[in-house]
Amino acid sequence: MAEGEDKERFGGRAGHLALAAVNQQKPPGPTTAFDRRELREILQVYGRKVADGEWRDYAIDHLREEAIFSIYRRTSEMPLYRIVKEPRLAQRQGAYSVVAASGHILKRGHDLGRVLSVIDRKLKLVGA
Repeated sequence: MAEGEDKERFGGRAGHLALAAVNQQKPPGPTTAFDRRELREILQVYGRKVADGEWRDYAIDHLREEAIFSIYRRTSEMPLYRIVKEPRLAQRQGAYSVVAASGHILKRGHDLGRVLSVIDRKLKLVGA
């Protein structure tokens, strides 16, 4: 197609359309992710609960500000718990938190193992 036909076809704005499309694309920024150690701790708790039949599915989201590990009882439901890593809160309340389905933060802290303890309660035998 000749340049004249291209201008005629797009009303003389062919160059502007291509430039506008390039300007709308934003470069992907750095994302927050769980590292290998964090995933190992989370998946140990998750594996025990799956073996007990309490949980069945999970999802991992790596966003710009936070990383989220969502835990589901059934695939079609809302997440039962969300384990959230927010590095910007590392110096304040702690980077890790466990959020219930209601949106309430169950526990927050600097140590992932201690934060996960809120959902990894072990049953104790109580004597009579």
